[in-house]
Amino acid sequence: MSTIKAYEEVIDFIAAGTTPQNVVAFRPSEAAQARVTDLLARAKDNELSPEEKSELDHYLQLEHLMRLAKARAHDFLPNE
Repeated sequence: MSTIKAYEEVIDFIAAGTTPQNVVAFRPSEAAQARVTDLLARAKDNELSPEEKSELDHYLQLEHLMRLAKARAHDFLPNE
């Protein structure tokens, strides 16, 4: 199984360019969600390697960025 860092999906999404509608609709894949869930559970038990800790930290930073982007994207959507 190839291990792809969970935060790479967010980076790819941002790099590809998008619309406000796509920003609001963006959700991580089930694989990325499972990876983050695993990292969070193992972090609680202090079982992460330094590389995994860095991966989790990057993901959490990007998740915060995406929350801010989603909030801002709503400003660009037409009022319905």
